[in-house]
Amino acid sequence: MAQSGDNYCFACGEKNPVGLHLKFEKVDEKIIAKKILAREYEGYEGAAHGGIVATMLDEAMCRFIKVFYDEQAMTGRLEIRYKHPTPIEQELTITAWQESQRRNIITMCANITTVDGVITAEATAKFAVVALQ
Repeated sequence: MAQSGDNYCFACGEKNPVGLHLKFEKVDEKIIAKKILAREYEGYEGAAHGGIVATMLDEAMCRFIKVFYDEQAMTGRLEIRYKHPTPIEQELTITAWQESQRRNIITMCANITTVDGVITAEATAKFAVVALQ
């Protein structure tokens, strides 16, 4: 399910040696990935860097559009609420779902949860569906 033509996307590309290598699956009307972050993605001790958290949320929402619509989309607006530190070296679940659509603008939601069900971060975003060149 890689979006990048050369499979080098930082978030999902298998060929990127320093990437996250996120692997998503379609579950009902959602996209879900499981991930254990290594210390290389740490912001402060024991917690993922906020930019890495944002990347995972953004990628999940964008992936939803690729899987459900077979379209490529670009993030127009991304809003994140960091609720708790996102732990490293523990399994996380990244989930994305669609909130609404108006013409070529799709409003998405996503969150990251721990195995205990704690939501560490949640996001909403507006994506513009773009024509492939």
